Amino acid sequence: MTTPRWKKALYISLAAAVAAGAGLAAWYHFAAPGGYAREVVRQANDLQERIISFDSHVTLPLDFGNEGSEADKDGPGRFDLAKAAQGRLSGAALTIFAWPESWTGANSPHRPTPGFVEAARHTQEVRYNAITAMVRDFPERVAIAYTPQDMRRLHGEGKFAVFLSMLNAYALGDDIDQLDRWAARGVRMFGFSYVGNNSWADSSRPLPFFNDTVDALEGLSPIGKRAVQRLNDLGVIIDVSQMSSKALNQVIQLSRTPVVASHSAPRAMVDINRNLSDKEMQLIKEGGGVVQLVAFSSYLKPLSAQTQEKLNALRARYALPPLADLNYALMPGDPVIAGWPEQKVGQYANELYAILEQEPPATLKDYGDAIDYTVRKIGIDHVGISSDFNEGGGIDGWHDASEARNVTAELITRGYSEADIAKLWGGNFLRVWAQVQSAARGTDTSLR
Repeated sequence: MTTPRWKKALYISLAAAVAAGAGLAAWYHFAAPGGYAREVVRQANDLQERIISFDSHVTLPLDFGNEGSEADKDGPGRFDLAKAAQGRLSGAALTIFAWPESWTGANSPHRPTPGFVEAARHTQEVRYNAITAMVRDFPERVAIAYTPQDMRRLHGEGKFAVFLSMLNAYALGDDIDQLDRWAARGVRMFGFSYVGNNSWADSSRPLPFFNDTVDALEGLSPIGKRAVQRLNDLGVIIDVSQMSSKALNQVIQLSRTPVVASHSAPRAMVDINRNLSDKEMQLIKEGGGVVQLVAFSSYLKPLSAQTQEKLNALRARYALPPLADLNYALMPGDPVIAGWPEQKVGQYANELYAILEQEPPATLKDYGDAIDYTVRKIGIDHVGISSDFNEGGGIDGWHDASEARNVTAELITRGYSEADIAKLWGGNFLRVWAQVQSAARGTDTSLR
């Protein structure tokens, strides 16, 4: 997809401000994939200028900041400072995500080994360094928010606010003291799980390919349970997205502060374990937390019958049984595949992803339906917004950060008040963040 020229503008210097004005005019005329009325577009733009709009889950590519993927230019990824400015996005949780595996053969260990942990920590450092380099190189445009007060101040100054989060305890091995180290470096949210179990917690998507079993730890391990208390003491938000149901329940029972699901969707939309059940969302609400709904197509809209037929035809060619459910539809997770040679695994995966790429993406309407559903179930004070950009997120109408205002326009058309839209776009998250920091004990992580 060719990037429209009107998206190229920034509003830093006088010349850039003029260009941004042209970009704004273009948005009035061209952005509205849902056919929004001119008055809705005008109201959405005005509101986006005034509220704190916060995306709670964005992952930077490992080459972010390098030539061709510069932080300040409208590049190939779904997030950069140019796109954030175009969409009038106030801030985002940039996730220091680590996952070293390359799925190479049946004998790859699924538990952390020193080599894999070291590789995962390297990817953490690469992403952390990319974030700090962006802040260092463009101090007039972007800064790190260490407290909710920082977020509000940066919004008032017209700067993009970076919130540091971390996903996947795998990279920490069994060293719980790494939590203190990363909190001291500015991390303010921590997610235990990704695909595959680790030594801290069970995942909602264990990988038979790595010899995982469902609920191998029965939720949290002893180090995982200790980590809940340590994170509470540090004033770091606990992120329960991607955890198994048992692990999520145990976190909420053990935590003395509200939790956040930073990038999740209701299981009522697509019935997969990665999504949250009504009961799980209710537990998050009862603890005072927030479900940040993710704009991820396959979590919002079931695969079409045509795509499922193609997937089952593929599986038949590889002598696999028909797909019983969609929990492993997005990866070669069947136990039998673990015994295949590496070349065959790669061929199967390539064909599978080629089929999935033909599936029409979810739309802003699908995303709005998920927001409506979740608000009805747990209330406006417990719902937020996230994209999962650069890790599969992006829908028709919110393809990248430049289209953030379209989300606001969709909410306006659904009758949400400006006060409620402000809660969804960041107010609820900021409330939880303030509660978590106020409950911290012993270690002041607010001063850098």
